[in-house]
Amino acid sequence: MKCLVTGAAGFLGSHLCQSLLDEGHTVVGLDDLSGGYEENVPDGVKFVKASILDFETLDQLFKAEQFDYVYHLAAYAAEGLSHFIKRFNYMNNVVGSVNLINCAVNTNVNCFVFTSSIAVYGEGRSPMREDMRPEPSDSYGIAKYTVEQELIVSKMMFDLDYVIFRPHNVYGERQNLGDPYRNVVGIFMNQIMQGKSLTIFGDGTQQRAFSYVGDIVGGIARSPEIPAARNRIFNIGADTPYSVNELAELCCKTMGAPVNVNHLPAREEVKVAYSDHTLSHDILGVKADTTLEAGLQRVADWAKGHGPMTGTPFSAIEIYKNMPPSWQKLVGAPTP
Repeated sequence: MKCLVTGAAGFLGSHLCQSLLDEGHTVVGLDDLSGGYEENVPDGVKFVKASILDFETLDQLFKAEQFDYVYHLAAYAAEGLSHFIKRFNYMNNVVGSVNLINCAVNTNVNCFVFTSSIAVYGEGRSPMREDMRPEPSDSYGIAKYTVEQELIVSKMMFDLDYVIFRPHNVYGERQNLGDPYRNVVGIFMNQIMQGKSLTIFGDGTQQRAFSYVGDIVGGIARSPEIPAARNRIFNIGADTPYSVNELAELCCKTMGAPVNVNHLPAREEVKVAYSDHTLSHDILGVKADTTLEAGLQRVADWAKGHGPMTGTPFSAIEIYKNMPPSWQKLVGAPTP
């Protein structure tokens, strides 16, 4: 089959491209390189540098390539920052997604696979199940839920099949180590390599189930070819939650560094977030068997070979009010 992967130069997208190639598919990868790197794109992928906001380019690409499957991973996924960049968040994560849905409908794409997020669930209901009513508590979760609803409506109106995934806290090789806002594993390992203390918002008792990328990409890649997966929503990822404090200790252990943590004032975030994965186990055969320490060791070995990275702070902040002080300093917030 011919597949389009958006966000192909990013962390999860590049791994998905490789999984699709391994399955024998023809893969076109699209990315605007705002958060990914072309070097991440596997050999054998036809790479197109373009934004999902560029509808004219998307329209031409879809008509020329006649894709069977679309895997839409492109997003600006800094969940905590989304409160402060609402317009940017909705343009990139909603309008860009609608552009792709329109193109998919107009060219009779067979199946549209979308990576949503457990951010759609909101606060206080772990383990999160797919039959729970979404109550997102940040702009990122609202955007993801909006696209989910668009896909459901597009199935009803235009018979566009979909598969929706709600992954969580995915980590692995090729993470953007320089991103200061997301992917806490990458942030911690980058700080260790730079000789800095690990920064944790609040007391560090927040709980997440950290998911190794190699455990989930195969299920995402195969999903359109599993009839029972069509027009369903799946949580996907690791089952066991860990505190951020525990994660910090394991990152230091796998990097061979002493534990050195700096606790910052707490920020607005969901305290406990992990999911039930019964559906993805039973229907997709996905089992997240990689232990957290084993997965972190793989990432640590990769990170030490790659070296530290210096990221670029997000410059187009729309709201500064109630932004964490460390982020205000990072982006050069104006003095009140």
